[in-house]
Amino acid sequence: MWLQKTIRLTPQARGFHLVTSEIESLLPEIHQFKVGLCHLLLQHTSASLSINENADPTVRTDFESHVNVMVPENQPYYRHTYEGDDDMPAHIKSSLFGVSLQLPIQNGQFGLGTWQGIYLGEHRDYGGERRILVTMQGE
Repeated sequence: MWLQKTIRLTPQARGFHLVTSEIESLLPEIHQFKVGLCHLLLQHTSASLSINENADPTVRTDFESHVNVMVPENQPYYRHTYEGDDDMPAHIKSSLFGVSLQLPIQNGQFGLGTWQGIYLGEHRDYGGERRILVTMQGE
């Protein structure tokens, strides 16, 4: 069986956000799959998806602090600043973390490890609603 749909995440403030539960709630069809794969494509160039620690929120805060040191705003060599100081840094961060994930489906749910969760990296001050194209396959 194949299934494809677009889901929309709740707008988030700048930073890293645990969105596993929100994505699962928007994919009730996942319960139809005993075994399979789920591909998530974030359809934006200024946000990202990744998998990391799902228990301690300080990990997400530390991610945001560190990535802002790695990719600072207001650099004199940035030319793409049409939408503000966070514009080009958001694109760089999106490319560093990536915009897609491929997850196993196991008995109707994501086959994540005990301490793993899906992060939305919101790299804009006002990113708004984010769309994810979801493709599931399996049986």
